[in-house]
Amino acid sequence: MHFTINGISHEAEVDVRTSLLDLCREHLGLTGSKKGCDHGQCGACTMLVNGRRINSCLTLAVMHQDDDIVTIEGLGTPDNLHPLQSAFVRHDGYQCGYCTPGQICSAVGMLDEVKKGWPSHASADLTDADFNDAEISERMSGNICRCAAYPNIVDAIREVAGADADADAKVDA
Repeated sequence: MHFTINGISHEAEVDVRTSLLDLCREHLGLTGSKKGCDHGQCGACTMLVNGRRINSCLTLAVMHQDDDIVTIEGLGTPDNLHPLQSAFVRHDGYQCGYCTPGQICSAVGMLDEVKKGWPSHASADLTDADFNDAEISERMSGNICRCAAYPNIVDAIREVAGADADADAKVDA
């Protein structure tokens, strides 16, 4: 099977029952995405597929042969971090770091959703949602941090979104 992951072509012969997460971790050595619950409930395995965030433990690799897959390794390098990676460092948006790759990939996808104007369950107005803490929390609710670094994660996301530290700032579309 052929896959494009982080802009690089990969060939892999895997069982058709192999999850995208297991393909990356066990067959391609891309261990940044973590296996937390293996049930799609924690978000540690979040990757971007065609720009949309998904729980990679719940999807079969065979389903994504023609897709553009991005893992945490594809967002930045140690010398050139993605803006969200830098913000997580500045705001101490991690403690143990286990959930951090999934949190960052999810935040990248979430900010794209906001830019596209997609409302969330916390959006009071379906056409012009305020980008506030409640909105960020709702949109990131599929990613669990057992160390409770949530306030710092929200601060990092706000910074990258260009949102003011006050609660009712809006993201530029």
